[in-house]
Amino acid sequence: MSSESPRVSRLEPYLQRTEPAPTLLKMLVGVQLAGIREDAGLAQEQAARAVGFSPAKLSRIEAGKGRRPPTEGDVRTLLDHYKTEEYEASVLLQLLRRAGEPGWWQRFDKRLMPEWFDRLVGLQEAANSIRTFEIQYVPGLLQTPAYARAVVERGLPSAPAREVSRRVELRTRRGELLQRPDAPQLWAIIDESVLLRVLGSREVMREQLDHLVTMAQLPHVSLQIVPLDVTNASAPAIPVTYLRFGGLDLPDIVYLEHIRSATFLEDRDETEQYRVTLDQLADDALSPRESLTRLKETIAQRYGGA
Repeated sequence: MSSESPRVSRLEPYLQRTEPAPTLLKMLVGVQLAGIREDAGLAQEQAARAVGFSPAKLSRIEAGKGRRPPTEGDVRTLLDHYKTEEYEASVLLQLLRRAGEPGWWQRFDKRLMPEWFDRLVGLQEAANSIRTFEIQYVPGLLQTPAYARAVVERGLPSAPAREVSRRVELRTRRGELLQRPDAPQLWAIIDESVLLRVLGSREVMREQLDHLVTMAQLPHVSLQIVPLDVTNASAPAIPVTYLRFGGLDLPDIVYLEHIRSATFLEDRDETEQYRVTLDQLADDALSPRESLTRLKETIAQRYGGA
């Protein structure tokens, strides 16, 4: 029965996921609801008015935003209004229920997980590929526990020891994403100054750079370094993460990190600009092979490597 609908056949595998993926499933439910509405020939405002929702509420549901998924009652109301085929509706409702299962990161204190950071971690867990550029620190997914501790202590010098430890635990757990059998492709571009800036101690830096060498040799990790002597590099002034969700009708998302907040961009024209910028930056950077050589040279010359 499901073979009658390509939309449903693409969704069914997500019912068998072993790891909770609330962010991904909220987005999938929202995108599918939008597609069903469009197939019914209804504009978003028209559909919202017909079922007694505000346009803003329906927009949030279709965008898959917020900590919690929409209620089953709200989704049933929409499916009924769109006269959705019974089996397709049942699959969407099953996905919605699974979207209510908390991800591992949502078990941390909400002080450590503001909504924007909750969303980032959930998007990284769901992504098919992640591109990132860092100008000040090693990317979070590639940090060792000791380096992560140095970063946290630098950013929150008055934080109590327990909070620091929990933040380090959270960051370390995020990095485990790259060890999974279904790990996303990670393409990280790092300014060379990150390798030279000592955080924690030289021993901490040596361990961190050794870890980068190891990770850079994994088939799903690509690491490039922008050398200091490249003066015309097209580098953004803030960290950038670009996330893709292959084959799921989901938009690419750009995450721009600020000191105490973040911005998420989903408009195609805006995300395309950042994709082009990252492509240009990759052209300015050393190749992955050259970057691996530069890493090893930096360890030997600056941190006492063999």
